[in-house]
Amino acid sequence: MQQLNYTMLCDYYELTMGNGYFLHGTQDRVSYFDLFFRSVPDGGGFAIAAGLEQAIDYVKNLRFTPEDLAFLRGKRMFSEGFLDYLAHFRFTGDIYAVPEGTPVFPNEPLMIVRAPAIQAQLLETFLLLSLNHQSLIATKASRIVRAAAGRPVMEFGSRRAQGADGAILGARAAYIAGCAGTACTLSDQLYHTPASGTMAHSWIQMFDDEYTAFKTYCEIYPHDVTLLVDTYNVLKSGIPNAIRAFREVLLPQGITECAVRLDSGDIAYLTRKMRKTLDEAGFPQCRIVVSNSLDEHIIDALLVQGAKVDAFGVGERMITSKSSPVFGGVYKLCAVEEDGELIPKIKISENTAKITNPHFKKIYRLYENETGKAIADQLCLFDEEIDSSRPLEIFDPDATWKRKTLQNFTARELLVPIFQNGECVYQTPSIEEIRDYCKTQLETLWDEVKRFDNPHQYYVDLSQKLWDVKHRLLEEHQKR
Repeated sequence: MQQLNYTMLCDYYELTMGNGYFLHGTQDRVSYFDLFFRSVPDGGGFAIAAGLEQAIDYVKNLRFTPEDLAFLRGKRMFSEGFLDYLAHFRFTGDIYAVPEGTPVFPNEPLMIVRAPAIQAQLLETFLLLSLNHQSLIATKASRIVRAAAGRPVMEFGSRRAQGADGAILGARAAYIAGCAGTACTLSDQLYHTPASGTMAHSWIQMFDDEYTAFKTYCEIYPHDVTLLVDTYNVLKSGIPNAIRAFREVLLPQGITECAVRLDSGDIAYLTRKMRKTLDEAGFPQCRIVVSNSLDEHIIDALLVQGAKVDAFGVGERMITSKSSPVFGGVYKLCAVEEDGELIPKIKISENTAKITNPHFKKIYRLYENETGKAIADQLCLFDEEIDSSRPLEIFDPDATWKRKTLQNFTARELLVPIFQNGECVYQTPSIEEIRDYCKTQLETLWDEVKRFDNPHQYYVDLSQKLWDVKHRLLEEHQKR
């Protein structure tokens, strides 16, 4: 796969604005941008943050090549001074972000960028695409994994993904969210997401008969056998031929671990019949794996109907998040520095959902000490500290007049430093560490927040100081 210089993977307006800042003399004005999202895909109660590792790599390697500069010069829109600025471009700012695998909620920053105006603006597109894409797939994968109720879920979607990166990084995001592995070999090579797979229908069709195909595969891979049983007829030939191959090839070697896979038909009915036949034949340990356009709702329905399934393979509906394919993260200016003073900025819209939260912020997650469960997040000004030894009053997210007083709680900051003065200060965890962190953080959420339908709305509150700043800015704009 061709190695691309992603520096130019930016929206063109980032360059025109950058040139404008340069000519206006404001290129070094320190600016603060929040990256956040407004709603959870599929109407869920939370999302899973992912994509930070690739964002870090992008910022580290942000360089304009001579070829890039020649291309931009040919557009006849950019000053030579600006092009010379780009020739020596290096990121010198600060970045804060929530760690990958963190459950996150609408309107709270997944990332904050503090940097000179041109630098902060040029990061916009890639940071958004990286966090939007992987957070989307991780969020969908989490729903599917939870629907499977402890049964392993494999990511099978590469061939239906939107491009190579969609397949590779989508598999990475799915693994973070709890998938057992992937069919994507390159994702395993690059990101250590365990790849596995056995056969397609073409393997069986290559042989003169189904039994010979099964027997040959068992002989070649006796310790990793999953036979695809729906090429011809599941109950009349697929399962009987699989049992015959197991008996004749595996049992003489003392091997009892094996599996069959179903990729079509009435899964609930067929797996019940398959389980009964396998058990009666003396193979109660034979696992049944199913695939075929599955998602969290289909998996949930199958289990309710008594389907006998030990593992799931999920493809297109996970890797594309088919039912809700856009994460919707945005990147908005929230403050600037002028003569050493921090000046909050706000975006106002007739659509109240698009009114932003101004200022340089931090996020606290508040945990109930008795249960260890997360009960609220609070957005605060950057210099505020929450004292968990004192009662804390928060507002209901749906009704600002309704208050709740928290006591006996623990507060934890979610945003951590990633870059300081242009240097990466964050040690990226291994994929296994991120996955384990995601699992433990999901366990801190109440089941009501994790419901697929009509989940309880988690409290995301503004501190009194931040609320005062926001409403002062709104009142000032109303007077203009």
